[in-house]
This record gives sequence, structure tokens and C-alpha cells, in this order.
Amino acid sequence: MSEHDRPTREELLAHEDDILRGLLAAARYKEDQQVTITISRKGTKLFSFRIRPLSEDEYNECRERASSYEANPRLGGIRMPVAVDTAKYRSLLIYTATVSEDRAALWDNKAIWEELNVVSGWQVIDKVLLAGEKDAILAKLDEISGYGTSLSLEEVAKN
Repeated sequence: MSEHDRPTREELLAHEDDILRGLLAAARYKEDQQVTITISRKGTKLFSFRIRPLSEDEYNECRERASSYEANPRLGGIRMPVAVDTAKYRSLLIYTATVSEDRAALWDNKAIWEELNVVSGWQVIDKVLLAGEKDAILAKLDEISGYGTSLSLEEVAKN
């Protein structure tokens, strides 16, 4: 980008309101981009729930929660990740992305926990959803979270 392509301070100030509106709209992406997921089997609708986009921090937090750690004596006992429980990670992503009202009604429902003999919401997901259903949900989650976009960084910067 040459100096002639860069906006001047005056041009930036003239568009400041537009810039602020755009930034605030981008920050509200979690609330604005909810998608309804319907679980059906053999032509019968079983239940629906809504998911929202996840931030990069939320993806990382789910990975950390699904990882097992061991102290590394060569590094002064620092705990290092040694494995990731992929099934738990996938369920944690769906759990975290589920809109809070739906999470409370479905995944955090104590009656369901008792019936399924589990102690957490992500375990309900693990017991209730089939592997292919999880795949489809996670593909939609990645899509609404901005992963897999076909835009290059240059195209995103232009837009």
C-alpha cells in the first residue's frame, strides 16, 4: 500500500461514525448470528437448539478443557499438554456455542443428567448426538465463527 492509497486523518475523521458503527456491529456478532439446529432422525424432529459464533479464545478454552496434562521434569515441572480428548473437545464446542437459554433447557437440565447418568452438560451432548450430527453442527459453527471463509486477507481488508 503506497502513501497515496492511505486515507488521510481528515478522511478518517469524516468516516469516524461509520467506522465506529462497523466496529460495534462486529463486536455484537455473538448475538446477531444465531443459527437454529434441528435434530431429526427417521423423519421425526426430536429437538432444536440455537448456536452462536465462538471467539478464538472460546475455541482455545474448549481445547484446554479437553486436554490432559503432565508435568515435564526437563522443564522444571511445567505442566504440558500430552493429549486431547477429541470427543470431549467437540462436545465442549457445541456446549459453549449453544445459546444460554437453550443450554439451560437441554444440556444443563438436571433431570436429563439423572436419566443419562452424567454430571455435566457436555456429557449430555456426547450421549445424545451422533458423530455425524456433531460433524454437521461443528461445520455450521465453524462457518458462522468465520472459519473456512473463502476470502483472502487482502479481500477482507478491502471490504
